Amino acid sequence: MLDAPPPTPRQRWIAVLARADATAIADRLPAALPAWRALRGPETGLVMLRGRAGGDGAAFNLGEMTVTRCILRTEAGQVGHATIPGRDRRHAELAALADALLQDPDREAELHAALIAPLAARQEEARAAIAARAAATRVEFFVLQTMRT
Repeated sequence: MLDAPPPTPRQRWIAVLARADATAIADRLPAALPAWRALRGPETGLVMLRGRAGGDGAAFNLGEMTVTRCILRTEAGQVGHATIPGRDRRHAELAALADALLQDPDREAELHAALIAPLAARQEEARAAIAARAAATRVEFFVLQTMRT
């Protein structure tokens, strides 16, 4: 199986925005937002999830998932994209707006520190808490073998 290239910074912040919720994004965006115009959506639809047995077997259709996508353009010309799980149209708009704003080199560092870093830290804490709860239920199995002579 071929290794995928590491994600770009934009791919990482889009993933963080998709996993966050609308309130968390709205609370961390600057108060003075630029004007923007929707190019597409937000619109809700279904995507087919594909799976592979064992990670590298034949592909199969696992099931469908509801997603909402939004594409918008800021007055400065940056185009933001967002596809989020579920039906939250406001979340899709805010994630697309944040994506567009993060593409502005003059704002990226400030927005990354104020928006992406705290959201990513919160998501990592949640992931660690789930891993800790799962680790508490872990059972170590071992096999005793008897030798016959």
